[in-house]
Amino acid sequence: MTEMLDARLDRALAALPRNYAGPGGAVAVLREGAVLARHAWGWANAERRVPFTPKSLFRMCSITKQFTCASVLAALADPRELDAAIAARLPRLAGPKPNALQLAHNQSGLRDYWAVAMLHGSPAEAPFGDAEAAMVIGGARSLQFAPGTRSSYVNQNFRLLGDVLAERTGRSLAEHLRSIFERAGMASAILAADTRALPDGTEGYEEMNQGGHRVAVNRLIWTGDAGLGASLDDMIAWEKHIDATRDDASSLYQRLAAPVTFADGRVAPYGFGLAREEALGRPATGHGGGLRGWSSHRLYLPRERISVVVMLNHIGDARAAAIDVLAAVLGEARPKPDASLPPPAWLGAYVEPETGIVARIEAGEPGRVKLHFASWRPEILDLKADGSAGGGARASRLVPVPQGLRLERPADNLFSTLVPVRPAAAGAPTDFAGRYRCAELDAELSVVDAGVPYAAFSGCLGQGRMELLEPLGDDLWAMPCPRALDHSPPGDWTLAVRRDGAGRAVGVTLGCWLARGLDYQRC
Repeated sequence: MTEMLDARLDRALAALPRNYAGPGGAVAVLREGAVLARHAWGWANAERRVPFTPKSLFRMCSITKQFTCASVLAALADPRELDAAIAARLPRLAGPKPNALQLAHNQSGLRDYWAVAMLHGSPAEAPFGDAEAAMVIGGARSLQFAPGTRSSYVNQNFRLLGDVLAERTGRSLAEHLRSIFERAGMASAILAADTRALPDGTEGYEEMNQGGHRVAVNRLIWTGDAGLGASLDDMIAWEKHIDATRDDASSLYQRLAAPVTFADGRVAPYGFGLAREEALGRPATGHGGGLRGWSSHRLYLPRERISVVVMLNHIGDARAAAIDVLAAVLGEARPKPDASLPPPAWLGAYVEPETGIVARIEAGEPGRVKLHFASWRPEILDLKADGSAGGGARASRLVPVPQGLRLERPADNLFSTLVPVRPAAAGAPTDFAGRYRCAELDAELSVVDAGVPYAAFSGCLGQGRMELLEPLGDDLWAMPCPRALDHSPPGDWTLAVRRDGAGRAVGVTLGCWLARGLDYQRC
């Protein structure tokens, strides 16, 4: 390792605790299987003054998904052996049911069960275990899209895979995972399904509105979707294993990273619990993980044979931190937008016709726009000289076309022309206040005019709190979901009010990216 690289890495590592401030964290960098950096800072448990070390256990959350898929590939000659058992756990689902590969590639068409739990009225910090999961998953009656045609991130895809694998083989998911951990030399990694505590006492923290952090409260039982508990040293062992088996086409990671397509033959940038992404313009595979109080990201660049792992025991942008460190290793600066480009004329609100979700586009920092559409965090897109805006290979792209504004989401196989939202009249009518029932979920939406309109969900998991509605356009409203069971709230729900010929409000079509196309009829 050259002195120049040493200095760059030292600066990058020293900057992480300030740039991604919180109780503690850890980072590792490997190149060609050798460790360039193994660094931890802060506190694994601030109350007990337990330092964060490379041996501290950490909730890796959705990074678990690749290990669940690895367990399936290691145990079965053909993942399709699980198809019948998957169908049996979706007894109410009409039409074609997703198969094991569609689950592994996030192409199932199911609505995400953490988002749906909020529609059932679950409070953000409610217990959610096996019984609740089975009820929400088994209650699905329809899909968001035909399996294999689109992609949408769905956590229970991987819970289902882990559960039916255990059922098929007679071995628990924990046993299957242990065999993967042993193969990779991950000595302390475990299935830590109960999110209330880790065996070594490491805590996750959430930021308080008035500043500082407090211990995050979680009461979920996670399995194949996000249950991995691992230390930085465990993840270093995984990255070493990946590099050591890079030339073996039959190795687990090479099989996980193999090309995946949609039903129409287009390349899918997600498969087997791994994102095929782009990092500083270079092909990479990786994944992030998050729960309230925890955030992590791992990247592997196969051509450069570089791995970066970042773990933060608080809510932070772990992927951005990983890119910062990667830039230091490569000796490159993060790309910057062209600040001379003015905000485009096409800023505003649009309806995406297939999903019915409102896309809101606003100016960001000079040379950038913010797209509010599929996530609780806006997607930051760089303006281009040709009038479009976009990011990396998996990012959304906004392109002015003669028909209007085109939205391209190659990661989800969604390409459509957006429809401008008709502006709401001054003092948008709130005559749609009332109770609405969703037959799909057997759940309700209550809209109350309390001087301004509020709405709340209720169902078999409880009674959600009232949230202030924001007018988006003519009979279009946004309902925020600032907290959820999972780390990431679903983002704003789009409420589209439907009226009969006499102009009376008779229903609402509700959705967000993770759970869309739900019909509510006025009671």
